[in-house]
Amino acid sequence: MHPTRGETPAAAPLPARRLRTVPAPTHGPGALAGRLAAGAVCLALVLPLAAILWRAATEDQGEPLFRLGPADLAALRFTLWQALLSALISTLLAVPVARALARRRFPGRGFVITLMGAPFLLPVIVAVLALLAVFGRGGLVNEGFTALGLPTLRIYGLHGVVLAHVFFNLPLAVRLILQGWQAIPAERFRLAAQLGLRPSAVFRLLEAPMLRATLPGTALVIFAICLSSFAVALTLGGGPAATTVELAIYQSFQFDFDLTRAATLAVIQLALVAGAALISLRIGRPAGFGSGLDRPVTRWDAGSLPLRLIDGAAIALAAGFLLVPLAVIVLNGIGGLTRLPASLWPATLNSLLVSLAATATTMALALAMALARRTWVETAGLLPLAVSSLVLGTGLFLLVLPLAAPATLALPITVLVNTLMALPFALRILAPVAARIEAEHGRLADHLGLTGLARLRLLTLPRLRPALGFAAGLTAALAMGDLGVIALFADPQQATLPLQMYRLMGAYQMQAAQGAALVLLALSFGLFWIFDRWGRAGAHA
Repeated sequence: MHPTRGETPAAAPLPARRLRTVPAPTHGPGALAGRLAAGAVCLALVLPLAAILWRAATEDQGEPLFRLGPADLAALRFTLWQALLSALISTLLAVPVARALARRRFPGRGFVITLMGAPFLLPVIVAVLALLAVFGRGGLVNEGFTALGLPTLRIYGLHGVVLAHVFFNLPLAVRLILQGWQAIPAERFRLAAQLGLRPSAVFRLLEAPMLRATLPGTALVIFAICLSSFAVALTLGGGPAATTVELAIYQSFQFDFDLTRAATLAVIQLALVAGAALISLRIGRPAGFGSGLDRPVTRWDAGSLPLRLIDGAAIALAAGFLLVPLAVIVLNGIGGLTRLPASLWPATLNSLLVSLAATATTMALALAMALARRTWVETAGLLPLAVSSLVLGTGLFLLVLPLAAPATLALPITVLVNTLMALPFALRILAPVAARIEAEHGRLADHLGLTGLARLRLLTLPRLRPALGFAAGLTAALAMGDLGVIALFADPQQATLPLQMYRLMGAYQMQAAQGAALVLLALSFGLFWIFDRWGRAGAHA
């Protein structure tokens, strides 16, 4: 291209140089820290898995390798069946809720959508107790049925496990499907209105293709999550007929101390979760609507009174299903605060220490890996998604057992496992923001000679602060409410708050358990709020 009049030939290439992207650093302390963090994560995953495989491949008293008894096969069948039912019910119930949120604008809509993320932060043991308060033998629903002379519900067993999984995963399904609805350009709905298409035709031509592309992936994600259920099956399973593979691993430790059987089940669990995760990443294709102009979506096809009533009922029922159990826990928990045992407070301190330590290690690893901006480094940070916490706990137990009493390392191992479990979420929050900061400001920083710790302190951390606060709050809340690997290792002196709460439930001290649930709920959401507010306060625009 020739320069125009008044320009010099040397001026033409300048715009091209300005538009070049900033290459990721191949050396230096930032890249080295990211590679070291990725290596540490891989090592922390490989060593426990190798210990499990070695133990499972070792003959035990001349019996065949990887043997599965009738109880193991029953646990495998129940695991697959409850995960399938939970995924199907959660996904199908989410469709009308997501559709209603996609085509309605009303006061409080943002709060309802935010509410859909609350169960992800909610400690599992608190949610279980909340569901028992509503659907249990003495819960609100059964009291109403008894007053009407109707048969009561039985929450323990398959029904309770599926109900709890729907409670946790219905909001996730709504958020995922809602993203699919929001991806349909507003111009498609405008064209449908100009052509006078009826609501059934709009659904068939626009919404159904999106659902065909979105629902399989959503169902598979939930299926993979439900495969590794532990706390739900532990509290609501109701006996040998409702035992998951992960619960069977726990029982092999606690009751039989059969390490070979536990390792075999851990291999099966790993194969199930990893297989479902890989399929969920590959399945689902874009619906092919093309791009639009990002205009607000107006649904001319949904203005009739019957459709407004249907959408309102779907939103109200979903919000009630999520809010009523939490409200019951708060109300009952206030009365149970006076019945809390003295042993609860050391457990609370243990949980706070585990949560804060896991948050510190997770954020250090996630920040180093996000700043490295290497595909293989980020992939290493996502690997823990394919491994359940109890499988990692099994491998760590096998590694520690020849060296020391596992109970003496219960809290450090719990910190390690919680770090690995939270790392993928923290990394997915930080990595895109870190990449955008470098793309927008990296070249200017290079010209100014801003490198190393000065670049991190003056450029990266101030602009990364909101994402850091959100990721730290999420990690702290998840670690605070974890009831997983601690159940394998802890003794009465090293219990965490969720484990102590479970013990109160097992001792039928339900009022004290409800008070503990309120404490755990307040601490989990309080930690999230503190870190998230720190991230948003004073952050650079």
